[in-house]
Amino acid sequence: MLKNKTIVIGVSGGIAAFKSAALVSKLTQAGANVYVVMTESAKQFIAPTTFQALSRNEVFTDTFYEPDATKIAHIDVADRADLVLVAPASANTISKLANGIADNMLTTLLLATKARVVIAPAMNVNMYDHPATQRNLQQLKTYGYQLIEPNAGYLACGWVGKGRMAEPEDLLELIQLMMIDKTIFTGKNVLITAGPTREKIDPVRYLSNYSSGKTGYALALEARNRGAHVTLVTGPTGLTPPTGVEVISIQSAEDMYREVTARYDKMDIVVKSAAVADYAAETVSDQKRKKQTEDWSLSLTKTKDTLKRLGELKQHQLLVGFAAESEHVEQYAKSKLERKNLDIIVANNITAEGAGFDHDTNIVTIYAKDGQERSYPLATKSEVARHIFDEMEDYLNRRDAL
Repeated sequence: MLKNKTIVIGVSGGIAAFKSAALVSKLTQAGANVYVVMTESAKQFIAPTTFQALSRNEVFTDTFYEPDATKIAHIDVADRADLVLVAPASANTISKLANGIADNMLTTLLLATKARVVIAPAMNVNMYDHPATQRNLQQLKTYGYQLIEPNAGYLACGWVGKGRMAEPEDLLELIQLMMIDKTIFTGKNVLITAGPTREKIDPVRYLSNYSSGKTGYALALEARNRGAHVTLVTGPTGLTPPTGVEVISIQSAEDMYREVTARYDKMDIVVKSAAVADYAAETVSDQKRKKQTEDWSLSLTKTKDTLKRLGELKQHQLLVGFAAESEHVEQYAKSKLERKNLDIIVANNITAEGAGFDHDTNIVTIYAKDGQERSYPLATKSEVARHIFDEMEDYLNRRDAL
């Protein structure tokens, strides 16, 4: 997969540079031709000779060092790259890239390259959360750069929070996937919703459902593996999101509505697999409600219908919904497909053995707007995710052929 591919690793100043050494070793062993470009700050954490030994190639640290008089080094390396990964990407380097500043070998190369660019931030949690850093990261997304969100945990500075660079094994996996031949989903912006919502009653109670989020997370992984830029809007699940996926955590149906509709215009595909609550408590208590009587009547109000709203706003997007039913599955699914202006709906009978919420398997029938339908037998949720994306690809091909 990586044999004869040229991967450029940009290393900026940060303790996570030691992880980059492990990544360079893994890439070289996988057959890639690896070139490392370091900033001056990076050299304070790790020596260029380390990367030279691991990559078996010259390491570039100076924009004006030209080992071959017939070539301009930063242009030559930029042209040869199949992919450029900046890992670690410091707040300073991210700021420079976002604003087009080219004052060292790495930033100059990144302005010149036509290759895919991946950014793996690593920094203190407060630096990462700072509005300037978040603004710069959003700007890089508009350039088409793929961002690998840092992990949360204990940081070298002593703080605990989001800021740990993704692990070398995860970065290697992502690079391998990005080197796979293009698919119909490569470069597409795909938003997937997952898990349940929680509708607050008081500080200790909420309304929810049995959704585990496993299907949505499997869909996010499948979309990523097919080359899409994936945004996962997820309710509370306890699951670990796939590396390379932007994660938006929400709690309520209102949160879901707000986050999804705000991003809808920029999406090519939206898959609404989350089990969003239809009703929420009409009144939310600020204090824990005490047990006073044998009975407790809770007044409910209808939540906003995110999927219906997406159908109303739909322009170029492919919109996919789910119908988890206990009876009249086909009838209800086809009705929902039409009422909510969907392109595809995935239906399942939650009473069937091995199907429904919180299982590792499911049994689905997929209905398309153009009348095509296909039923699948019991399968793992990862396999179901592949079936869904296969059906989406077939539908797009049929639609484009018209």
